[in-house]
Amino acid sequence: MTVFKSAKPDVDIPDVSVTDFVLRHAAAKAEHVAFVEGMSGREVTYGALAAQIRAFAGGLQARGVGPGDTWALMAPNLPEYAVVFHGIAYAGATVTTLNPTYGAEEIAFQLRDSKASAIVTVELFLETAKAAAAKVGIETIIVIGPGDATPFTEIMGEPLVEQVPVDFATHVVVLPYSSGTTGFPKGVMLTHRNLVANLCQSEPHLGMRGDDVVFAVLPFFHIYGMNVLMNLGLATGVKIVSLPRFDMVQMLELTQSQRITKLYLVPPIVLALAKHPVVEKFDLASVTDIFSGAAPLGGELAEEAAKRVGCRVGQGYGMTELSPVSHAIEGDDYKAGSVGTLLSRTEARIVDPETGQDVAALGERGELWVRGPQVMQGYFGNAGATASTIDEEGWLHTGDVAIADEDGHFFIVDRLKELIKYKGFQVPPAELEALIIQMPGVADVAVIGVPDDEAGELPKAFVVRAAGADVTEDGVKDFVKGHVSTYKQVRIVEFIDAIPKSASGKILRRELRDR
Repeated sequence: MTVFKSAKPDVDIPDVSVTDFVLRHAAAKAEHVAFVEGMSGREVTYGALAAQIRAFAGGLQARGVGPGDTWALMAPNLPEYAVVFHGIAYAGATVTTLNPTYGAEEIAFQLRDSKASAIVTVELFLETAKAAAAKVGIETIIVIGPGDATPFTEIMGEPLVEQVPVDFATHVVVLPYSSGTTGFPKGVMLTHRNLVANLCQSEPHLGMRGDDVVFAVLPFFHIYGMNVLMNLGLATGVKIVSLPRFDMVQMLELTQSQRITKLYLVPPIVLALAKHPVVEKFDLASVTDIFSGAAPLGGELAEEAAKRVGCRVGQGYGMTELSPVSHAIEGDDYKAGSVGTLLSRTEARIVDPETGQDVAALGERGELWVRGPQVMQGYFGNAGATASTIDEEGWLHTGDVAIADEDGHFFIVDRLKELIKYKGFQVPPAELEALIIQMPGVADVAVIGVPDDEAGELPKAFVVRAAGADVTEDGVKDFVKGHVSTYKQVRIVEFIDAIPKSASGKILRRELRDR
C-alpha cells in the first residue's frame, strides 16, 4: 500500500464546538467589523454577531429546541445566516442548509429526508418555503426581515452563555446535501469535530489573516461558502464582504471600494476576471490572492488571471464529504493545474479502480482516496451509500481520478463519478433521468456533462423517443425547467435510437461522452 502523507506538521484540533471555535476572537475584536452586506453597506461587528448568536440560541432553547432537533436554513449570504447557523449549533441542534434556488419539490425532499421540523428563510423565498413545508407537514416557519411568518427577532431570548453539551466527535451539527459519487442527494453528516478539524487544517494553507478583507459570494449553504468563507473567515477574524448572488460589476466595485484582499471563487468567475473587458475599469491592487475551488481550474486560465489581476491564483480540492478541503495550494508553492498538497493530518492513496490496488508509480492515474479527521460520519439514514463511499479502514473513495508527483502535488485529471459540475454546483444525472423518463413520449434517457469553457460542464440529455412520439428538444428542456432549479436544467438534448448499457443494465456514460 502506498500512502501519501501530509508534509505539514500535525495541527492541534481543540475539543470545542464549531461555534466556540468560530467566535474565538469575537471578544478581542468586538468593535471590529465581521460582515459587510455588500448590497446595502450594512456592517455587523464581531461583538454584535456573537451577542445575536447567543440570543438566538437562548431563544431556541427556551422553545425546547436542542439535541435531536433539525432546523432548515434557506437564505442568501447575509450576516443573519451566521446568526441562525451558529445559534442552532450552539443550542445543540442540527442545521440542514437548503439551496435557495430549489423549487418546492426539491426542498420538500430535503426537509423530509433530513427530518427537519422548522424552516428559517427570507421574504424572497417565503412562498416556496411555505409550499414545501405544506408538503411535509412543517408548521414552524421563521422569516429574517419582513414577511408573513414568525419574525426572526421574535425567537431571540436570554443569551446562552455556553454551548449546550453534545459529543463534539459524534454530534451532527450540519447536514448539507450532496450527491456523493452518484445518485440522488444525500445528507452528509458533519460533526463539530469535522468542521473544527478542517478549519485548523485549512488555516495554514489558505493563509487568512485577521487584517484580510474576504469576498463571499459563494453561497453559505454550500460547504465551500459555509466552512471556508463564513466559518474560517470568522474564526480568523477577517472582514467578510458578502453578496447574495454573483454580479461581475458589483464584485469589482466592492473589491475596489472595500479594498478586498482575498477573492474566493469558482472557475467561471476566474474566467471572467481573466477575459472580461470591464475588469480594466477597476483598481484591484488590494487583491493578494485568488483561490478557486468546487471544480478544476486549468493552469493556463489560472496564470492568465494572475497576470491580469496582479496576484497569486491557487486552487484546492475537496468535497462536501470532506468538510470540505483535503488539498490546497499553499502560498507560492504553485504548479500549473495542481490542486495543491495534502492538508495537515490528511492521507491519500491513488488506487487503480480495476484492480483495487495502489498504482505502481508516481504519475500514474487512479482514483483518489482520502483519510483524515475531516471525513464525514456518513450519509444520513443511508448505510448502503455510506459503505460504498467509506471503506472499513476509513478511506473515503472520492470518485475523482488523480495523479501525484514527486513534490506531493496532486492533479485531478478525470472522474469515475457521474456527477456533472455546472458552475461549481453538483448536478446528479440520476435525478434528471428519473424526472425526464416521466415525460410522455420518452422511452429512455441518459444524462451526462459535456465540457464548456464558462460553466465547466453543461448537462446534456440523450433521449430515446417512444414509438410514434413527437418529443422535441424544447419540450424536454421546458419539462425539466418546471421541476428543478436553474443550475440543474438540461442545456442540450440529443435524440438517439438506444441508450448504451452494460449487461447489468448500467448506463455506459463513457460511450456517450465519446460521441
